[in-house]
Amino acid sequence: MCDWKQGVIFPRGPENAAFAPYFVGRSYLNMLSLEGVVIGNVTFEPGCRNNWHIHRAAKGGGQILLCTGGRGWYQEEGKPARELRTGDVVHIPANVKHWHGAAKDSWFAHLAVEIPGEGTGNEWREPVDDEVYGKLP
Repeated sequence: MCDWKQGVIFPRGPENAAFAPYFVGRSYLNMLSLEGVVIGNVTFEPGCRNNWHIHRAAKGGGQILLCTGGRGWYQEEGKPARELRTGDVVHIPANVKHWHGAAKDSWFAHLAVEIPGEGTGNEWREPVDDEVYGKLP
């Protein structure tokens, strides 16, 4: 199992209590920027993942994930899950339902970069099905 401290670039931050209702498992959040472009360092314990969600925007918007440690997963609705490792980049268009999180046997960390837009907001949906998640390697 990967140790979260291995290769850490940014500090882990406190437990992500404000968003805990939208995660299965425990995550940690360290906000790196709240000016201009919002950037958060999100760290997931093994098996932790966020619920399906959509970054809504009338114009612009979306999110970029910059993977900084461990092993994780990203999936858009209707597509197969994509394995993520350190150095991977994920471009998430606005208004696309998706989820992301750690592999069941590894910590995972990424920078979540919010793309500025108009009429933006997150729409949190249902948790990722445990059986479907459990079948990921």
